[in-house]
Amino acid sequence: MASVAFVALSTSAFAQDTQVADAAPVQEVIVIGQRDAPITIVPRGLSVSLGQEQFAAINAVNVEDLMKYAPNFFVRKRFIGDANAVPGFRGTHSTQSARSLVLVDGFTVSNLLGNSFSFPPKWGVVGPGEVQQFDIVYGPYSSRYPGNSMGGIISITTKPPKEGLEAFATAQYFIQPYKQYGTDRDFDGYTGEAGFGWKQSDGPWSARLSYRRLENQGHPQQFYQLTPATGTAASTVVTGAVTDTNLITRTPLSGAYSVEDTTQDQLRGRIGYDFADGWNASLLAVLWTSDYDGTTPTTYLRDAAGNPVFTGRVSVDGKQYTMPAINLSLTERREILGGAKLEGPIGDWQASLNLSRFVIDKQRARASTGYLNGINSATGTDTRQGDTGWWTGDGQLERSLGDHELAVGFNSSLYETDQTIYGVGNWRTGATPTFTTQTSGRSRQLGAFIDNAWQVTPGVKLTGGVRLDNWRAFDGRIGTRVSGSPKYQSYADRKETTINPSAGIQADLPADWVGQLSLATATRFPTVGELFQGRLDGNGNFDINSFDPNLKPEKSRDANLMLRRAFDDIRFTGSIFYQRVQDAIFSQQGFNQFGVVTSSFKNIDIVRQWGMEGIIEASDLAGIDGLNVDFNAAWIDAQTVRNRAVPASEGVQFPRIPKWRLNGNARYRFADDWQFSTGWRYASRPNTNLEGTQRGDTYGYTSELMIFDAKLSWDVTAETQLSVGVDNIGNDKAWVFHPYPQRTFTLELKWKG
Repeated sequence: MASVAFVALSTSAFAQDTQVADAAPVQEVIVIGQRDAPITIVPRGLSVSLGQEQFAAINAVNVEDLMKYAPNFFVRKRFIGDANAVPGFRGTHSTQSARSLVLVDGFTVSNLLGNSFSFPPKWGVVGPGEVQQFDIVYGPYSSRYPGNSMGGIISITTKPPKEGLEAFATAQYFIQPYKQYGTDRDFDGYTGEAGFGWKQSDGPWSARLSYRRLENQGHPQQFYQLTPATGTAASTVVTGAVTDTNLITRTPLSGAYSVEDTTQDQLRGRIGYDFADGWNASLLAVLWTSDYDGTTPTTYLRDAAGNPVFTGRVSVDGKQYTMPAINLSLTERREILGGAKLEGPIGDWQASLNLSRFVIDKQRARASTGYLNGINSATGTDTRQGDTGWWTGDGQLERSLGDHELAVGFNSSLYETDQTIYGVGNWRTGATPTFTTQTSGRSRQLGAFIDNAWQVTPGVKLTGGVRLDNWRAFDGRIGTRVSGSPKYQSYADRKETTINPSAGIQADLPADWVGQLSLATATRFPTVGELFQGRLDGNGNFDINSFDPNLKPEKSRDANLMLRRAFDDIRFTGSIFYQRVQDAIFSQQGFNQFGVVTSSFKNIDIVRQWGMEGIIEASDLAGIDGLNVDFNAAWIDAQTVRNRAVPASEGVQFPRIPKWRLNGNARYRFADDWQFSTGWRYASRPNTNLEGTQRGDTYGYTSELMIFDAKLSWDVTAETQLSVGVDNIGNDKAWVFHPYPQRTFTLELKWKG
């Protein structure tokens, strides 16, 4: 508990009023990226701050695009408007969504109802044109943040209103010529955004209001595979099936699905008031609606007359197969974010308090049971969301005491979910619903912290803190239909209290080097989606093989060492990181608590990752005015050390984590009103499964990734900019089980006045 002792020592130093002679103010800690704005997260460990210079070089359609070249970082974005875009830091798996903490203007938008690709942050509450700054901190090295920062923290700051009245508008069009298996067509879409900002020149009020719409035709995300059939039943002789011998399951492909037409609307408003005594208050409200149309599945199969074949038994090259169920679907969501923030001085302290509420006000997914029922609007399922969303509250007091910067505060959250599935007679309208299953549950977390930064000498700063968290999961319930009536079972309530310290040192070193060492522990508690994941058997009792009632929280030990130096116009940062996670929670097939092989969320005894990062930032490279380059390379060794549930995974690189990751971006303003930029992303081929037996470069695997992007921008006038860009210039066909986007062209027009 080194940091606890450090905080106590620091506090006693306050009482003695000891100060270092001629000590400088607490120096700026190491931050990679822009330098003209303060970072909005406490930057312990590797910290990145991205601003307008970096954003101008990116073909950004969704807000998560703005950080795609950040060091040792990725976002699992499968298509424009993807609702399942999960961020990953260093050795974090692309489905470990609960290991990231994402904030917009200080309000939590992390969806901690579960831990998978189905629970990404709610990126859609803000568009890229509204963002002023993107801050990223890797790892849980500050006690101010809960254990969901185990992977890292992302803070999005939106543009504040400027004095007077301003207006702005952006329009984008994009198109993707897509070819894969039997699919060969163009998928396109557009976005439009407009709004205004206003701030009184001689008064306390300010406001900003904007509206954004996105429409996109997404390329296929999955492909149908035929199932070998036996017997001599009649079948239709077909052509058009595609054979890919590299597939995990090597049966022919018969078509494409999850081809979703996406429509999203966002209405966003913010009001601020500055009090005369230094206090200010702000209110934020966002309405975000999204619709996904999955009613256009594609079949590659044709009968002898050339007609498409969607269902039944078929014959391909003399072999008999059964076609998979081809379902049609429609999904509607309406989500609301509301937040209130209050900041100001209390004596010598600076106080802040915020409260937010995210509500999934409507979520309804309707799907047919098979293709014929789909086109005939017959039977299917209707999944409806009940009370679902979260509350978050945070408070903090900060002040300077001599050579110390002290902060105390609290964090709190309440997450709740309720989902019911009905069988329906008409899948499009939801007519004649019949109850099938229902799940619900809640989790609550209360945390308190104390954090201190002590400028020991002008060249040495110590940091340390400790946080206390109390967690509770309760009201977990599951229901199913037994003998024509609903029957329910309740999960046992869970609770736990943990203490996690952090400590660090930053020092000026010889030859103009600066070093920083950060240490921390963190606890990430299970989400309701991981705890209440079971099912009931045919008698309405718990199936004891379907969930782990003793699922433990993840506990990590983390360390990060950084060295940094500026060489004229080049800045170099080197980083070594280490993380050891005990009881890592992961969805895996293996032995449960009764020695039965099941597939569900289980604890992996020990997972360990360590690695190295090198980051170069160059301004006016090679003496060329306006040529700025950012380049980063990372080597990652992430292994399953001990896993009693799946012993074959021990000593194997953790799935979806590449050994090498390289990102970078170059920007060149070759004239006053012209800028050209290019970016690149590379990741070596990782394992696809825990045992490391699945490695490939096609559908169903996680593949190597090598993507190059480019953008050309012209400032037509002081108020208007026109840009053209292309992502994935080389048309690399990369996979994260699903296919990533292929070559995509973007045209953008911006105006501000």
